[in-house]
Amino acid sequence: MSRTASEPTPIASHSSPKDVRRVVLSSYLGSTVEYYDFILYATASSLVFGPVFFSNLPSGAALIASYATFAIGYLARPLGGVIFGHFGDKIGRKKMLLLSMTIMGVASFLIGLVPEIPTWGALFLILLRAAQGVAIGGEWAGAALMSLEHAQDGKRGFAAGFTNAGAPTGAVLGTIALSVAALLPEDDFLSWGWRIPFLLSAVLVVVGLFVRARVAESPVFLAALRKAEDEKTQRRADAIPVVQVLRRPKVVIVAGLACTGSFVMQALFSTFMLAYASDNGVSSSAALTAFAIASFFAIFGILAAARLSDRFGRKPVMLAGLVGMAVLAWPLLILASSGSFVLVVCSFVIASSVLHALTFGPMPAFLAEQFGTRARYTGASLGNQIGSLLGAGFTPMIAATLFASAGGANSVALYLIASCVISAVVLVFFVGETRFTDLEPHSRQEYGVENPQTLTELSDPGNS
Repeated sequence: MSRTASEPTPIASHSSPKDVRRVVLSSYLGSTVEYYDFILYATASSLVFGPVFFSNLPSGAALIASYATFAIGYLARPLGGVIFGHFGDKIGRKKMLLLSMTIMGVASFLIGLVPEIPTWGALFLILLRAAQGVAIGGEWAGAALMSLEHAQDGKRGFAAGFTNAGAPTGAVLGTIALSVAALLPEDDFLSWGWRIPFLLSAVLVVVGLFVRARVAESPVFLAALRKAEDEKTQRRADAIPVVQVLRRPKVVIVAGLACTGSFVMQALFSTFMLAYASDNGVSSSAALTAFAIASFFAIFGILAAARLSDRFGRKPVMLAGLVGMAVLAWPLLILASSGSFVLVVCSFVIASSVLHALTFGPMPAFLAEQFGTRARYTGASLGNQIGSLLGAGFTPMIAATLFASAGGANSVALYLIASCVISAVVLVFFVGETRFTDLEPHSRQEYGVENPQTLTELSDPGNS
């Protein structure tokens, strides 16, 4: 269709290869910092916080209370998604990403300084964990969008996949840091050794902020702003992004549910399974080392899955991971409880580097492509936080409770299988393929929420 005289000249929606590489590196480092802090808190909640901050409770109750503080971070994430998403959709992605990384780094550093004072220590821990959650709620979507919106069509999944590839990188660094600290005598580790990895997070934050300050704003976002001005549609564009998203809540709810199974896998193998393996014959340090090995290979698994999603679509790749985990959940739990370091490593590698990677690699592009540019930050963030809250926020506590009250690993396996099956069903019946979605603001739809191709199967892109 020809362009009329009244239509504005389109703004370039792609960056130079050098700018793309810089943005991708920035997103990768931001996610690395985020998940370094995440894995520190997750593993510390399994091994440290119970005896340190809830020593007045029986060991099982202390572990559940520790996991409850872990869940608080997930409860705070949607708030962060709304706040950072609002301003990210209004004034740009870059400023919000600088702010979110700063908050995350400061909160993590202060966790390393929380005093072991009954009640007050636990309260400080909860407040700082909530601050982490708010920051993470704004970090992930902005980082994914920056990579996605700078990349060329056909390479969006791979570029955005670097955001999630930072997760296992941060997990490797965090796990290694805690593993080294765990080599200390137990009393020293519980009294001061666990604090060192949290304090070292300040180094990662400084590096991440240096790189992030040098990236350019998203060209797709700038094009959307220019389009709004040229077409005098600023009033509609200036509507509150979260209101735009919630006008059609089905999109964000379905997208979040489709990702729930992936987050259950992530949380289960980074918290409960560490304690489960160490309770069944391997040391805590060995369990952390096994998880670090799996996380290292997961970096490449996530990037490979993201690349496959550009070739075959987001849905088929994510479904392969969900179905695979549903089939192999019980055998993987058996391997994790074998008491053999080699078999524990195999369990973690298959779960994290293959099955979880297949669901996690395409996820940034999958979520971001559900929404128009002027509500994309808010929508993608809320979708991600819904999935992470339902899938990861309560999983360690649920798994520990099921294990204690329902007779062991069978109930945990069933919980994992059920979450994967539900996510797969949602993907099959309610979500359309999104890899051919047009991100550029060429139509009025761009100022709304739902991309017209997200909830139904796409037609042949050659016909569009």
